[in-house]
This record gives sequence, structure tokens and C-alpha cells, in this order.
Amino acid sequence: MKTNNEQGRTVCIAITAYMIAKAVINMFIGGISFGGIVSTFMSVGFAVLIGILMFSGLEYVNFGVAGYLALGFAAHLIPNILHITDNWIYLLEGMVDVGCAVVLLILPSVKEHFTNKWSEVPDMFKK
Repeated sequence: MKTNNEQGRTVCIAITAYMIAKAVINMFIGGISFGGIVSTFMSVGFAVLIGILMFSGLEYVNFGVAGYLALGFAAHLIPNILHITDNWIYLLEGMVDVGCAVVLLILPSVKEHFTNKWSEVPDMFKK
């Protein structure tokens, strides 16, 4: 697959690994149950899908992923602050999410990675 910046792609892979690890760790923090395992598989699957999209380097995907991470942080911010003694780990996780969102938006190598045109998707798989 075509990449415009190898370092930017590596950062995207690291963010994907973080999102997958976050889903698995949240399963253990929340307790292992059937519903928790199903939810974890769905979260891991969604993280893998986001990773595939980021790996492709398609235009504007970084904005979508950054928005997803920032909205997740914003949605849980008030409850995490109100229950900081129980939820400090989730508050820390949210800060890492915001850090990942900022990296996706401002790091030059990452921005250069996301320059593949959507109209070129069929050509991306050719050698």
C-alpha cells in the first residue's frame, strides 16, 4: 500500500495499538463478564477498523479519528472528574486520547501521511 510518510504511518500504527490495548484493559478494569467480553470484541474490532483506515493514509481520516477520540473524552469528562477517586485511570486515559488527537492533527509527518486521495483507492493496492 502506498504511503507518503513512513514515520507518520508508524505513529498511526502506535495509536491503533494504544486503542486496542485500551479496549482490552478496560475489559479487565470493568470486570470480566459475557457482556464485557462481547463489548471488548466490538471495541477491539472498531479499533482495528480505525487502524486500517489510518494505515491507508486517506485524506481527512485523521480528522475523523481525532474527532472520535476528542468526543469520547468530552463525553466522559464530567463523570470522570466528579468521581475522580474511582475514575482517575479513565481520566488519564482520556488525556492520552486527547494527546493522540492532537498528534493526528498537528504532527507534520502524520499530516503528510494522510494525503492519499479517495479517488485513488483502487490504485493504492497496485505495486
